[in-house]
Amino acid sequence: MKTKILLPAALLLLFAACSSNIQQSAAPASSPPASALPSAPIEASPSPSVYPSPSPSAQTMNVAVYYLKEGRGELYLVREVHSVAKTEGVAKAALNELISGKVLTSGAYRILPADTKVLGVKIENGLATVDFSREVLKANAGAAAEELGIKSIVNTLTEFPTVQKVQFTVEGSLSAASDWWGHVGLRGQPFKRDLGMVYEPVIWVTSPAPGQKISKQFDIKGSARIFEATVNYRLKDSGGNVIAEGYTMASEGAPGRGDFSKTISLASSFAGTGQLEVFEVSMNDGSDMNKVIIPVEMQ
Repeated sequence: MKTKILLPAALLLLFAACSSNIQQSAAPASSPPASALPSAPIEASPSPSVYPSPSPSAQTMNVAVYYLKEGRGELYLVREVHSVAKTEGVAKAALNELISGKVLTSGAYRILPADTKVLGVKIENGLATVDFSREVLKANAGAAAEELGIKSIVNTLTEFPTVQKVQFTVEGSLSAASDWWGHVGLRGQPFKRDLGMVYEPVIWVTSPAPGQKISKQFDIKGSARIFEATVNYRLKDSGGNVIAEGYTMASEGAPGRGDFSKTISLASSFAGTGQLEVFEVSMNDGSDMNKVIIPVEMQ
């Protein structure tokens, strides 16, 4: 009787062990950690037609940062406006956002290694000297990406009116910085602002700021990459009534990028809130393209 009872039990245990082994061997292997996977840009996607900018609060401020993106077989830069904690060290805050901020544009990505530290930023006579930690040298990209990576840093810093040129050191050493990324290097430093490869957004407005109070005379300023350099604007009150409209010219037309500026003098003021629309007119059907909407308030 004992043999008849023990034998099936032994067979049952053997079957369970085999079944467990089969299940384990059929299970997929675990994915490697994200840090072990090669970083690749996401496939490019169409840009939205409206680029609202975040409004700073009493505890925050806006900084503009530039990331890389690939589309139609070409690498280029995108400009984003991020809201960060307010600080006196605005240049350093902008660089930290460039390194670790959340990328908002679909398909855009960072080039600076995530563990890079900004050890210091010195601004003197229009020249900003940025001292990075040695981790910055670990960036692994081709020559085109390295060149745009340099431009992303320079353009981020030259958003500030006190900065016209930028140079880099690594842990206080110019000679250590000579090992910069391997392909392009830093032979051309100090570097100047260069927006020629900034394709997105097509238009951005630097003045007026979102939520700004405007008077009967105010300035519109910004940058555009538009065919024949024609930048259109339209000011509406809260009811959608057009208070003023017209156009101005950017300093350069597409495929280049140019700055634009226009002083608007209103025939009559309006009460309360409104919105400023800055846009390109389609050559095909006359519709608004690449529109930027800035909420404003009449003083």
